[in-house]
Amino acid sequence: MSAYAGEMSSVTLTEPGQAADAAQAAQASVQQLRRLELPAYDLDAAIRLERELGVSHVIAQILVRRGYAQPDAARAFLDAAERYEPSRFAGIDAAIELVRRHVLSGSRIVVHGDYDVDGVCATAVMVRALRSIGGQVGWYLPSRSEDGYGLATSTVERLCRSGAGLLVSVDCGITAVEQVELARVQGLDVLITDHHAPRADGVLPDCPLVHPGLCHYPSPDLCGTALAHKLAEALGAGTAAEDLELVALATVADQVPLQGENRRLVREGLLQMAATRRPGLRALMRVSRTDPSALDASCLAFRLAPRINAAGRMRRADAGLELLLTDDAERAGEIAAELDAVNGERRATEQRIAWEAELLAERMGERSSYVLAAAGWHPGVIGIVASRIVSSRHRPVVMLTIDPADPCAAAHGSARSIPGFDLLAALQATASHLITYGGHRAAAGLSIAPQHIAGFADALECYAAAALTPAMLAPDERADAVLSPTEVSLSLAEELQTLAPFGNANPEPRLYVPAATFEAVRSMGDAGQHVRFSLTSGAARASAVAFGYASSSPGLDGQRVDASFALQRNVWNGVVEPRLVLAHAVPCQPAEITVRGEPADYLAAVWAELDRRLPESHELTANHQSAADGLRTVVDRRGCGALATIADAQSACRPGQAVLVVCADTPRRLAGLTGRGGGFALISHEALADEPQLAAGFQHIVVIDPPASPPQDLVIRSGSGYIHLSWGEAELRFAEQMHELGYVLRTSLGTLYKALRERGRVAGGELEQLLRGGSRQPRPARLSGRLVRVLTELELVSLDRDLPAIAVARSEPTELERSAAYRAYIKVNEDGQRFLSGLQARRSG
Repeated sequence: MSAYAGEMSSVTLTEPGQAADAAQAAQASVQQLRRLELPAYDLDAAIRLERELGVSHVIAQILVRRGYAQPDAARAFLDAAERYEPSRFAGIDAAIELVRRHVLSGSRIVVHGDYDVDGVCATAVMVRALRSIGGQVGWYLPSRSEDGYGLATSTVERLCRSGAGLLVSVDCGITAVEQVELARVQGLDVLITDHHAPRADGVLPDCPLVHPGLCHYPSPDLCGTALAHKLAEALGAGTAAEDLELVALATVADQVPLQGENRRLVREGLLQMAATRRPGLRALMRVSRTDPSALDASCLAFRLAPRINAAGRMRRADAGLELLLTDDAERAGEIAAELDAVNGERRATEQRIAWEAELLAERMGERSSYVLAAAGWHPGVIGIVASRIVSSRHRPVVMLTIDPADPCAAAHGSARSIPGFDLLAALQATASHLITYGGHRAAAGLSIAPQHIAGFADALECYAAAALTPAMLAPDERADAVLSPTEVSLSLAEELQTLAPFGNANPEPRLYVPAATFEAVRSMGDAGQHVRFSLTSGAARASAVAFGYASSSPGLDGQRVDASFALQRNVWNGVVEPRLVLAHAVPCQPAEITVRGEPADYLAAVWAELDRRLPESHELTANHQSAADGLRTVVDRRGCGALATIADAQSACRPGQAVLVVCADTPRRLAGLTGRGGGFALISHEALADEPQLAAGFQHIVVIDPPASPPQDLVIRSGSGYIHLSWGEAELRFAEQMHELGYVLRTSLGTLYKALRERGRVAGGELEQLLRGGSRQPRPARLSGRLVRVLTELELVSLDRDLPAIAVARSEPTELERSAAYRAYIKVNEDGQRFLSGLQARRSG
């Protein structure tokens, strides 16, 4: 069956609700497949960044995972001060000479831009620069519907007839080989400034070029406006420094990588725009309800840029250019209001087309790709809608609009892809069906004869079915760092802003919270489409919100989840506070926990405790001393919670390694951790102190409860690798309780002796059952051994190990202190409590 859904040119929308349901169902299906990934990272590198740069562990994790593991590289990224002179463009001298010659001769210069934000801003920057050095300047912005993208032949012919002497392209022209040749033949000089990919055959226009990739500029990802800015600097234009705000707006809007010099340009441009005197930007911020004091990249991307883009999408882009060039505040207000109205029209048109497209996709069922076409779809918004369908269905999407007045005319379209799928290669493979196409891996434009749409859809479906892998079809939500709710603070939210601006290649960090539960969930927003809730992970708690999440989404339906969040600085009614914003959640499905050091034979462990030499003090035995040949690197995460610390340690493991978790009581901690975390080994301090070799082979040890003696402390610190301290106040109290339970024996002695007296003599399996006790938490073998030892020393019971059996010997009252073992255990408890009281529940520094 063809992937082209029948008579799409006659599609009508009758049930918006049906389309919305289809979109939600498709989105839910994709969400179920979406994985939450916490990539491995180099812990040594993160520790080095913490020490040398003074950053938090969260920031260090993010920097390392994003490729800034070396302090110099991380410092340069945080400083965002990368700057290169325009002279670094190979061949820019020829461009400068050409412009100056035409300025001096007084010939007419025309700046040819594009109809998107980058093209409009680049045109404004270039026009202002040429005017400032005395040029006679005009401009031309193409119409999306009449001229199409780039430098059209008809435009060149028109400019030649108008008597222009120099054509300066901004944000377009690198593929206009024939058009440049035509201009030169007719006496029109051309200068191309562009950042897009050249033609597949490698042929370039025969004229001076300013292109970051082709001219070997050190920062190859500049947008068209940044190129215009660089050329303005090279020309000595006084306006260049004033136009950084336009460079920032275009850089964010054009979604070029926010790395290298782009980071500096956006940061400096945002600062400039916050205090801008440009009437057009001030008016645009007013109509978009943008607070200049809270300006960031998201404001540019989602408030300012769409209103400028709307003019080029729905009508012509000239209004946006006039807004940026005018010095008249009243006129700026009029244009901004017009752009705001056009943007509203764009949103309504986009929503209508999205509904129609979703219904078409729903009729087609599950596919490897979607080719959606209809008559009358506005060409200015089909690219946005294609992105929405990609988001809801996670498949490559092509949107085509057919001219209702001439159904035989070429249909024009926009295509969008998913990560890993090379869209441009797919169009090249199906090019026999197309009239024109161009773009890159993620986005492209094309034209096609309507009668060839069905064949193209089939060909694209075959190509996509063969090229798409299971990994591509299960989208990843990548987390950048492990976060404990105890770390949520305004200071951390502000520190995260040192990584800004956020956008392409530098997205807002996602913070991973393991084994979380969402409590006290309540709706917010006029339609209740958003929720606020209390996030808990272990004993830690923080406030969070989720935008546009259904109540049945993972986490919001009550189940335990692994989740990712953004941490933002939120200002509301004059109050500034940190805000966690839910990004993604998946049901918590931890691996198994392996228990170490617990006896396989309970009674044998009881007898072993009877034979143990009574402790006299906290001296280091030879066994402990042998483990002290080296000491592990300490990663102090005290107070951050066990689950977050374990997850962090696991993500720092090399392949094939595992984490050893050390606690005060294995059975109790196993019960609490099961279902919340897994994939690690669990052992008690006492068991590890008995057999230090059990830690061998573990590069990472996580201590969730503190040790109760110097020997226990030394054992966990000894060896090569890392020791992660994670206990907090609750864990410190738990360790004190478990230590007291193990060595303050009066109550336990009374309970056990009473049970023995009731029976008189106990043997075999009944003996083990009696020693284990009848409570929810069985009595540890070590504790049973201590109890039997004291009762034996006091001659209250007799012991026959061979049977085995225990019998009551006498029942006269006696002083427990008569037992040397009892006195020794009391001393161990006192020493342990003293040692524990000297420990801190929060990390130092």
